[in-house]
Amino acid sequence: MRDALVGAAFQLFLERGYEETTIDDIVALAGVGRRSFFRYFPSKEDVVFPDHERCLADMTAFLGEDAGTGDPVRRVCDAARLVLRMYAENPTFSVQRYRLTKKVPGLRAYELSVVWRYERALAEYLRGLSAGARADTLRADVVAAAVVAAHNNALRSWLRSDGTGDAEAAVDQALGYVQRTFGSAPAARAPEEPEDVVVVVSRRGAPMWRVVQEIESAFARG
Repeated sequence: MRDALVGAAFQLFLERGYEETTIDDIVALAGVGRRSFFRYFPSKEDVVFPDHERCLADMTAFLGEDAGTGDPVRRVCDAARLVLRMYAENPTFSVQRYRLTKKVPGLRAYELSVVWRYERALAEYLRGLSAGARADTLRADVVAAAVVAAHNNALRSWLRSDGTGDAEAAVDQALGYVQRTFGSAPAARAPEEPEDVVVVVSRRGAPMWRVVQEIESAFARG
């Protein structure tokens, strides 16, 4: 029934427009009552974004499973990839929603509120790993914002291309930039053994065989 309501809603949105479509129109086309609609969706806006609540719950659970032993920045980047997979599951629907959201200011505002909730979930996870200092809190907020911005930049490029191309590769590239910028520094290389430096003082005009002999003697003494 949930899928039927979403399908009916988008059919009407495409035919009549979002503002011109009412909840009564949606339930009539889906063949259910208003009560059934509100059992699944609190408002007409929610039927446009039917999967974000589930994705947000999945993201929160994913972050909660972390033992805190790896790179936190990598972890939040992996969490953001859950959103990409949600969009990639149904490219046609995702592109339709993107086009609709661009046309309706109210939906754009709703979408921004959803994005903010994702960002807050990432920031809260990072804050939970910090000591609570002001600098740590600032870093958590900045990293979370960077992850969301990078993810959305690649995602919207994919949506503008009508869902063609490799969305996963584009998002990986964008999130890779965030990891390189904010992630854990690579392990320091072990210091190399210092090279031997030998200084030989020889008399001007000394034959070459004598110079070579003095060098060999110096290495032998070392």
